[in-house]
Formats: sequence, C-alpha cells, structure tokens
Amino acid sequence: MDLYLYNSLNLKKEKFIPLKKGAVGLYTCGPTVYNFAHLGNLRTYLFEDFLVRTLVYNGYKLKRVMNITDVGHLSGDMDMGEDKVEAEATREGRSAWDITAYYTDAFQEDLKLLNVTPPDVWCRATEHINEQIDLIKTLENKGYTYITSDGVYFDTSKFSDYNRLSHLDLDELQEGARVEKNEEKKNLTDFALWKFSPIGSKRQMEWSSPWGIGFPGWHLECSAMSLKYLGETFDIHCGGIDHVNIHHTNEIAQSEAATGKKFVNYWLHGAFLNIAGGKKMAKSEDNFLTLDKSLVKKGLNPLAYRFAALQVHYRKPMEYSEDSLRQAENALESLINQVAALKDEPGQIDEVYQVDFQTAINDDLNMPQALAVLFKMLKSDLSDSDKLAGVINFDQVLGLSLLSQAASKADIEETDLPEEVKILLNKREQARVDKNWELADSLRDDIKRAGYNLEDNSDGQLIKKI
Repeated sequence: MDLYLYNSLNLKKEKFIPLKKGAVGLYTCGPTVYNFAHLGNLRTYLFEDFLVRTLVYNGYKLKRVMNITDVGHLSGDMDMGEDKVEAEATREGRSAWDITAYYTDAFQEDLKLLNVTPPDVWCRATEHINEQIDLIKTLENKGYTYITSDGVYFDTSKFSDYNRLSHLDLDELQEGARVEKNEEKKNLTDFALWKFSPIGSKRQMEWSSPWGIGFPGWHLECSAMSLKYLGETFDIHCGGIDHVNIHHTNEIAQSEAATGKKFVNYWLHGAFLNIAGGKKMAKSEDNFLTLDKSLVKKGLNPLAYRFAALQVHYRKPMEYSEDSLRQAENALESLINQVAALKDEPGQIDEVYQVDFQTAINDDLNMPQALAVLFKMLKSDLSDSDKLAGVINFDQVLGLSLLSQAASKADIEETDLPEEVKILLNKREQARVDKNWELADSLRDDIKRAGYNLEDNSDGQLIKKI
C-alpha cells in the first residue's frame, strides 16, 4: 500500500518513494538540553514516533538519527544573545556539562514514559566539533563564508533559492531577521557558522578552530551530523513548524552549498501545542508545562498525553487544558477496559479492518482516523480473539501498550487487598469518573496511609504494598 506524506518543501501530500528500496534515512531535530522538555516539545517527538512506527509497519528498514543540542543555541534565533546552556549553568551554579547531562537524562526518561521509540543514533553537538569545523572549511573553500568581529558567517546571498522551504519572499525573511541587529552582517538573513568566545572572558564550552577560539553555530550541528550518519542526501527530515523559516532553511543552505546535492527529499513539520487562548507553549513565553508536573505528579497516566496527541492530526494545532488531559485519560482507561475484557487468545486480524487502519496511517499519519478504525473494530461482531489480534496489530503504530496495561489492570483486580483498600479504590475510581479531582487526590492519600502506593505509569495503574 502506498504511503503519502505532506512535504513542507512542496506544500502538498506526496507519495513516499525512498532513495533506497525498502530503507529509510530519517533525521529528527532533538532538544536543546538546558531545561526540561515541555508538552509542546514532546508533541513533536510523538508525531515523529507515529511516523517511525508507520514506516516500520509498512515494512521499511529505518535508520533514525536524533541530535542533542548541548552547545551553540543562543537566546536569539539570529545568533545573538547568551548561550542557553551556559546561561542556565550560571543560574543553577553548576557546570554546563552537568546541566546538559542532567536534562538529557530527563528528556530520555520522558520519551520512555510516552513510549517513544528511541533513535538508532543519538548524536551530541559537543562530540562532533571536528565534523562541524570540516564543514565550515568546505564552505569557506567554496566562497560561501565571511568573517566578522564575532564569528564566521554564511553569506545567504550566494545561495540561490534560500527561501525554498519557507515559501516566503526574501523581504519577509529579512524583516523577521531585523529583530536582532548585527551591523557587520552583509545580509540580514546571514547566519553564524562559528561564534568567537567573547574577548576577555572564557566560556565553559569552547574549542580552537582555524578562525579562533569559540563554538559552532546552532544550525551547523544538524547538517554536520546528518551528513555524517545519513549521507549527502537522505529521505526525511522532521521537526516543529517553528524550525521552517530559520533553522531548517539554514540547514538546507549550508548543506547543499557544501555538497552541491539536494539535502533532503521530504520535510515534515508538526504544529504547536497551544495554551491560554491559542498561544503556543514555549519556554520563551514562560508558559511551558512538563510531563512530570502535568501528569506524573498528578497521578495521571503519561500515556494519556500520547492518546490525546493521537486524537489531533500532527499538522493541526492542539489545544492544552488539564481537563482535556483528564478526558483523554478517561477515554484511554475505557479503551484499556475493553481490551481487558477480551479473554481469548489472539486469533486472526480481520483483513478489512487492517486495510482501513493502514489506509488511515498511510494518509499522512491520520491517527484520529486510525483510532476510529480501532474503536469500530472493538464494537463489531468479530470474535474476541480476532479483536485482540487487531488490537495487537494496530498498537504497533499507536504505541499505547494496550495489552500490557490491560494485563496490569487485571493484576490489580486480582490482588488480595484488604477490603478497606478495595473500597477506597472504588471510591477513587468513581471520583475520577465524576472529575472530582480533589477527592481523587485525597483518596489516593488515604490509600497511602493504609499502606499502599498507587502508581500510574506507562504500563498502567499499579498498587503496591509499602
């Protein structure tokens, strides 16, 4: 069955044709590890996981690369301001290396809680300094660079079709670049390849280069590392919609200027998660919410957020509210109950439903429609064993761990609990159905005082004796 993906490069759905039959090279922009990932960031990684699982479902052998930005991302998008990592290190009174290690671990833990498939290659910017310097040398030898007092810059006027991905007039791109004024730049859209360390001060992260001591520009790392691990031209590059006009546009310019070849065939971008009346969630807006604070510490199943993301197409803005998360958890709990009720061993997946499911996911990752197929199948007159086969098959893409969560639920029901704890559990379940969150939290505390911890995790709800 053909797979169609919306290519930001051409602003339309296109049939996916890989460079090499049966294989896919995929690069997904990773986090800047100076703080926790917020739910908006994580929505992007969820959409990319839906893509990964869809490609595997279609039989492709996948090589996926994700970067860790641990140096060079400045507070201004146009190469001005403080390095986000070093600024956070100063604020917390820790080394930049400790900061990046801590937030990298936290990010990877979030991915585990959301059941996101890890990439085949993790690559850190600080571990690929030589590759980045070599790329600048290539661009310098081809006449694309110039030097100012604060760094080495890429001359965008020498690269044709610089606005190919953004689809904006150069005047519009230049107007956006006026926010950060650098009098030494030849063109407003020019960007830093290498930044010099400030005179009279020593950064924690800096390296020697042919142009002076400093650090690589933010955009450079993704080009250098994707070229190393995936080659001069590869299949798919993903990221958030906010990367289109600057970061990904600059990646294309420096990569194609260096190689003389097309950089990427398909560009996929996920829409924002909005909060507070349609405003995007962002660290810069100081309105970001983490997975830990929004779900884990409130006793919500982290996979409820994955379920919520499945209900909105990745190219459409998603609206956040605590109530919507709790509704998603209730819906997920209902789905788990339906799966838990399927007592037979797995049978044969129904071909009609399988075709409908694959048609949905192959239509530019239409996960809302894929969920609809799952629910329709569960309401059908198929046998329990065939329904279970369908659940197992579809969950390869949905990634909700439905079978293990259903098994965990059954384990809880069969646990030999004191009668008073069973009563508290039943009351808490009813409080959750009634959306009486204050009572639910209070009952959770009562259960703990009775000697049991109640945990919600990616495998379901677990109760354990303290």
